[in-house]
Amino acid sequence: MILALAAAGTVRAQAQAPQYPCEQNERFAEFDFWIGDWEVHGPKGKLAGSNSIMSREHGCVLTESWTGASGVTGMSINYLDHATGEWVQVWNDSSGSQINIRGGLTDDGMLLVGTIHYVASNQTVPFRGLWTQLDDGRVRQFFEQYDAENDAWNTWFEGFYTRKAAE
Repeated sequence: MILALAAAGTVRAQAQAPQYPCEQNERFAEFDFWIGDWEVHGPKGKLAGSNSIMSREHGCVLTESWTGASGVTGMSINYLDHATGEWVQVWNDSSGSQINIRGGLTDDGMLLVGTIHYVASNQTVPFRGLWTQLDDGRVRQFFEQYDAENDAWNTWFEGFYTRKAAE
């Protein structure tokens, strides 16, 4: 009987909840400036690749699909961990890089911090990424990897995202 009442309460609570809660919570839109189809160039203008960022699951998840000019491909899933209030990115690519970072909005943009793991060398090191929406509509993505030997953060990737023209 108690189990039946508990189940009924759960059903009632679910029935009263918004059908798509992520669409109705502005926190889930904090990374929406990154959504779109992009060409990505390095700081000196050289094409680094293309990236497609899509909102999925009614605003609960962003997916990333990267194709580098060098032929490396990769993908990530990005989501707001509502329990902790942190944004999370989990990335894997064809070269064997695995990134697991988390964080949130700062005055400079979306800052996520964690680790990168290299499958080939079985090495894991501190890693961080910053996405900044620029005034001209572009997005700057800046990744750094920590070098423990020199006690310094070194640039791992810097890219400037420009929206692709509509086809």
